Amino acid sequence: MAKTAKRTGTAPSTPSTTDAPTKVGRIPVLDLAPQLNDNLWPAKAFAGEVVPFRATAFREGHDAIGVMLHLTAPDGTLTRHPMHLTVPGTDRYETQVRLDLQGFYSYRVRAYADDFATWVHNAAIKIPAGIDVELMFLIGATLLAPAGKDLARPVAERRLFAAAAKTLANTKLPLETRLAVVTDPALAEAAALRPLASLDSFSAERTVRVERTRAGVGSWYEFFPRSEGAVRREDGSWQSGTFRTAADRLPAVAAMGFDVLYLPPIHPIGRAFRKGPNNTLDAGENDPGSPWAIGSAAGGHDAIHPELGTIDDFRFFLDAARAEGVEVAIDLALQASPDHPWVKEHPEWFTTLPDGTIAYAENPPKKYQDIYPINFDNDPAGIRAEVLRLVRYWIGVGVNIFRVDNPHTKPLDFWEWLIGEINRESPDVVFLAEAFTRPALLQGLAKVGFQQSYTYFTWRNTKEELEEFFDGLAHDTADFLRPNLFVNTPDILTEYLQFGGPAAFKIRAALAATAAPTWGVYAGFELYESVARPGAEENIDNEKYEYRPRDFAKAEALGRSLSPFLGLLGRIRAAHPALRQLRNLDIHSSDDDSILVYSKYLAGEFTDDGRADALIVVANVDPHSVHETVVHLDVTRFGLPLGSHFEVEDLVTGSVWTWSADNFVRLDAFTEPVHILHVRVPATLQTQNGRSE
Repeated sequence: MAKTAKRTGTAPSTPSTTDAPTKVGRIPVLDLAPQLNDNLWPAKAFAGEVVPFRATAFREGHDAIGVMLHLTAPDGTLTRHPMHLTVPGTDRYETQVRLDLQGFYSYRVRAYADDFATWVHNAAIKIPAGIDVELMFLIGATLLAPAGKDLARPVAERRLFAAAAKTLANTKLPLETRLAVVTDPALAEAAALRPLASLDSFSAERTVRVERTRAGVGSWYEFFPRSEGAVRREDGSWQSGTFRTAADRLPAVAAMGFDVLYLPPIHPIGRAFRKGPNNTLDAGENDPGSPWAIGSAAGGHDAIHPELGTIDDFRFFLDAARAEGVEVAIDLALQASPDHPWVKEHPEWFTTLPDGTIAYAENPPKKYQDIYPINFDNDPAGIRAEVLRLVRYWIGVGVNIFRVDNPHTKPLDFWEWLIGEINRESPDVVFLAEAFTRPALLQGLAKVGFQQSYTYFTWRNTKEELEEFFDGLAHDTADFLRPNLFVNTPDILTEYLQFGGPAAFKIRAALAATAAPTWGVYAGFELYESVARPGAEENIDNEKYEYRPRDFAKAEALGRSLSPFLGLLGRIRAAHPALRQLRNLDIHSSDDDSILVYSKYLAGEFTDDGRADALIVVANVDPHSVHETVVHLDVTRFGLPLGSHFEVEDLVTGSVWTWSADNFVRLDAFTEPVHILHVRVPATLQTQNGRSE
């Protein structure tokens, strides 16, 4: 007989397969939205934004399930929101919630066996058919009776459940009386609010960061303060405008409905390699140079250009803007002219070439000999400390919005760090990314913290391009990327504007102001400035390199200004909260390749007056022609039942028509190329929301 080995310890036990953890609950809850990269960063919203929360949930067999959003606000308040099935057969559930408090929300999604719904479904089929009648009544009574004794429920609700259970159990009552319990709407409503549930399963927790409303809603206007109030001297040269002369333009900016004024860099400009008119290399003594060539003997990024005034003059300008209801955004351009103090004090912050020179900025074929880019891999700690100091300084002066120049040429982790540091200290600060770059990088900047982003809007001009673009902004990237639809910039004058005439300017403004809650205009747009520098997609006599004072009043007096229309757009945006949302845009169709149709809808409970707000935009995107066609609407997308007839008011012309799902339109590019239609939704017909996934 073989000897048994002596045991000196306890043999390892075999894990029980019944105790092994699973990655899903009893009822799986998957594919939560909003979330970013498996909660690597919080999803984004702004105060007042209506956010769709979604999840996929299902179970085996045919029994009903319920799905509930558990949402915890920044103040710790927990609310529960029933989620509804978006499309039968998809197992995709959704609810929309307006997030009003600034800060971090957390949420989980609960899925459960809806025992009440399962019983109602079975009883409604079996009892009328005479199948298992008493058994179904007994199951219902057994289910409802405990709810009648549940002290967590309101007294009236307990009485309702207790009475229903007694009715079901009373075999002496008529069949019709007992059957009425199955379809009792009061019972169904109570069960929906506080379900009769089992097999509770919860998803993982996810986070949504809600920022101030200005982070997601605003109308931006850009001007160069040196051009506002600039006067020509006797020798033909220009005397720069100042912050105090530029303040005179503020009432007109506010009158057009703009509430953010963006200023290109306001710092001293270098002399070395200063650019002349149209980016030439032969600047004259009185040429002002590019504001992006930052730094001179007068100082760097924490200094004011002496010709604009002093820091006190800038504070005067900020106060004047606030008095008009306008916030001021300044440029954060992390680069330097060869004359910047950094070049002498921190040469290690730049790239030194083998011949001993410092590399200047290039974006082939463009060359910027007057600008040195920073090398963020040389002394990253020192660079971070300096930039953090600069941003804190301007916040202290009174600036809370920064338009960031070319952030895609700096490391992504730098922006994640900087914006995170600043927003922890100053959560109201907003950063706009000027990143015309590859989609992954543009979206990456938004994910790591940028509150707003320039987009490809200026290059999306056809109906097909705009449909795809707008739908993607509203539904594919809205959890993290907030578009700022600038119609033009000092660097961008597209062929559409160069050759489209005044109609092109009107069309682009109407689209930008209605498709997204944030949009922007660079000065001169309202004057239809459309002559490009040969070989470039930018204005000739570009304001980046010279003074460009404009006589806005004269142009308006002669009827050659878009300012009245921009003011109308501002008033429309102020009056219609649906336009101050991003995720509520839905594309509709037309029979013409140049007629773009979309709607924006905000359900009644989310509006200030308690009614639904619905608008339809119909735009002729061909600025050269008249187009007639039929537009086709899915009226359920803006809260109306199929087959509805309804009134629409054109907010541009004041005309009123009766519309339905199919409507004839005629849009003349040379008169009124765009309908902005307010749908007069009867209060009795409006629904929670008009979109299904």
